[in-house]
Amino acid sequence: MRSHLLNDATAESYRRSVTEGVERVASKLAATRRPFTGVTPAELAPVIDAVDLDRPLGDSSAALDELESVYLRDAVYFHHPRYLGHLNCPVVIPAVLGEAVLSAVNSSLDTWDQSAGGTLIERKLIDWTTGRIGLGPAADGVFTSGGTQSNLQALLLAREEAMTADPAKLRIFSSECSHFSVQKSATLLGLGRDAVVSVPVDGNRRMQSVILAAELEACRAEGLVPMAIVATAGTTDFGSIDPLPEIAALAEEYGAWMHVDAAYGCGLLASRTRRHLLDGIERADSVTVDYHKSFFQPVSSSAVLVRDGATLRHATYHADYLNPRLTIAERIPNQVDKSLQTTRRFDALKLWMTLRVMGADGIGELFDEVCDLAREGFELLTADPRYDVVVAPQLSTLVYRYVPEGDVPPAEVDRANLHARKALFASGEAVVAGTKVDGRQYLKFTLLNPETTAADIAAVLDLIAGHAEQYLGENLVHA
Repeated sequence: MRSHLLNDATAESYRRSVTEGVERVASKLAATRRPFTGVTPAELAPVIDAVDLDRPLGDSSAALDELESVYLRDAVYFHHPRYLGHLNCPVVIPAVLGEAVLSAVNSSLDTWDQSAGGTLIERKLIDWTTGRIGLGPAADGVFTSGGTQSNLQALLLAREEAMTADPAKLRIFSSECSHFSVQKSATLLGLGRDAVVSVPVDGNRRMQSVILAAELEACRAEGLVPMAIVATAGTTDFGSIDPLPEIAALAEEYGAWMHVDAAYGCGLLASRTRRHLLDGIERADSVTVDYHKSFFQPVSSSAVLVRDGATLRHATYHADYLNPRLTIAERIPNQVDKSLQTTRRFDALKLWMTLRVMGADGIGELFDEVCDLAREGFELLTADPRYDVVVAPQLSTLVYRYVPEGDVPPAEVDRANLHARKALFASGEAVVAGTKVDGRQYLKFTLLNPETTAADIAAVLDLIAGHAEQYLGENLVHA
């Protein structure tokens, strides 16, 4: 079994195995004509259940053959131009190259003696990102597994900085369109879901700063503590960006920690034409970025950044076997001192390779393309009498609803939209997402693929309308 260990004696076997795997995936990508096959859990589960994990196949070629039927054949392919579903992006080749390197070397980014140059590369990228944000010379941060972890760590720091004797008095303010991880974090931090005050949004789905001010004043009047305000720069459903300058001013006035969840909108940091949409983010105490959304990186690649690096001490624990206190005096850079994780992948290498090959402008141009495409899609939707679109896009998301002619009950329209989404997914011809707006069922395009065209959007809208019309026709006739 030692022949399967990656080392100097097996380097040639490693080269052959990985090359064969790359060739299989490359062939699959080249031959993929739909984002999904339409396979159901009931159809695929028996195939995987039939695999006996206690009887190995013996070689990687056989395992790759099997992988075709248990995974590759029926995977959801985000690179396809008609994948318009969730916040999943096609990935850039330099980042995939970085993924291959980091997996083989297998550095762990918790301590210097496990990563060496990897530590310095991650720190360089943190400095690069905080510089793009404008957080100042004392800024710092650390890579995380994703936006949920980044938001959790930011709110942990906010809780500790609030320095109150009664955690039950702490309150977090976020818009009604903010990510669910805000409430989840409050629960994990022992504050409870009730600690989160949901602030209404305006017609553009942005937090209403006037109402936020009133809620903050009410919080103070009741003897409660405004622990944090979470502004969103790119909501999951609408891509809306909260009014960051106004929120920053209120955070300063009421002594609240300002966190900006820019997991989606962080791509604007690389844009030469839309960076101004993030004006005010430089006043934040902490920021979440998800490079695996709008920087076109493979999952996972995220970071939490802070204005004052000293606040990261709230996540620091010292273990004699790992990062003893004496390493601080010796100025040994241990990233575990800043992180909620211990063992941690060298995900920063993917972004490093991307910047060294493409540059920031290259990333920004790709994100600008999908934002431009969203504007084209919005114009298509507003001109199409079959659809109601909620709001003009700030980023690359469109939320809309099929609306039939005639007097059809709203609940039946809800069911038609649900059916259309499911039928489209089952066909494998395209993938779209769904959500609710004011209690009604809507559909969603999340546009993160520069290869998607306005013609693709128009074709998918026709498919959705066809499925919805068929459903309504059958059900209304039956009724």
